[in-house]
Amino acid sequence: MRPLVAHIDLDALRHNYQLACQCAPHSRSVAVIKADAYGHGALECARTLAADASAFAVACLEEAVTLREGGITSPIILLEGIFSADELALVDDHRLWMAVHSAWQVEALLAFSPREPIPVWVKVDSGMHRLGFAPDEVSDVWVRLSEAPQASSLHLMSHFATADAADSRYFQQQMTLLQALATTLDAPLCLANSPATLAWPVAHGAWNRPGIMLYGSNPLEMATPATDQLRPVMTLRSEIIALRDVEAGEPVGYGGRWQAPRRSRIAVVAGGYGDGYDRHAQDGTPVLVNGQRCPLVGKVSMDMFTVDVSDVADAAIGSEVVLWGRASNGTVLSVDDVARHCDTISYTLLTGVLPRVPRRYHGAFV
Repeated sequence: MRPLVAHIDLDALRHNYQLACQCAPHSRSVAVIKADAYGHGALECARTLAADASAFAVACLEEAVTLREGGITSPIILLEGIFSADELALVDDHRLWMAVHSAWQVEALLAFSPREPIPVWVKVDSGMHRLGFAPDEVSDVWVRLSEAPQASSLHLMSHFATADAADSRYFQQQMTLLQALATTLDAPLCLANSPATLAWPVAHGAWNRPGIMLYGSNPLEMATPATDQLRPVMTLRSEIIALRDVEAGEPVGYGGRWQAPRRSRIAVVAGGYGDGYDRHAQDGTPVLVNGQRCPLVGKVSMDMFTVDVSDVADAAIGSEVVLWGRASNGTVLSVDDVARHCDTISYTLLTGVLPRVPRRYHGAFV
């Protein structure tokens, strides 16, 4: 078999969820597993966390149904609510919770007759300006839903635009608005995403929504004692499949972007943009070869990329190459570090690992 494999450490996933709970001990934590658990496998991750997580969050009905059909009985919240009124029958059938962010969703719910009232989270646009009711619309929506037999367990939810920044006046502006609304309506809050869970206790409400931190990525601009405890869940591991020596000045890869500054030993690694590895990876993007940090050189191809292993004495055909995650010797290459070299974020790298890369699950929860 081709050696590129995404190894998923389920013990690390549970550790990171427990860390989220420790950061906000007076809140309940929704485990966000949308987008196939950020590329890690939603059903496997949900099964791992089922005994611990207070609830799960997904983006859409299809993701929720997959979990229900896989045996997950925990509460599941639809973060974007329904996309058409006819989805409400399945929301009712599968006992889902739902966000409402638009007037048409409210009207659809009030025209529906569920077997049991549906828990509803009312989304406020507090400054992100994507989804949600304007602050001056929220009171009317809240009153209508609180009096409706179709809805139950109302919460206010919102999303922060700048919680990852160490000093954010805009975050404080959003927080002030939301606290005022919560006081006026006597409403429980669900606000904190991963950065707010880690760094902004003021945002810890009745519920928090940790996402990327569950998978071991640091969502903040800098490291903190809490983020230092995160453990990588995915290790994207491959092997050297070919080696060659090139002379100084020789180009490597498409377009000859990189030229050897000295006589160099070049390793060819199984893995490329056809697997989801970012084609925009710059020369110098780190990988681990036998646990030793080495630079990627030349443009990433569809199925392969090249690494300068001139300083790795034991590099050989079959040597371990870690694209991100934990090497066999314990050395960790953060997906955040790789993302910076690709001018992107960890979210895109993790969710971008394509289906042809097999996932192999490890830990006590397999």
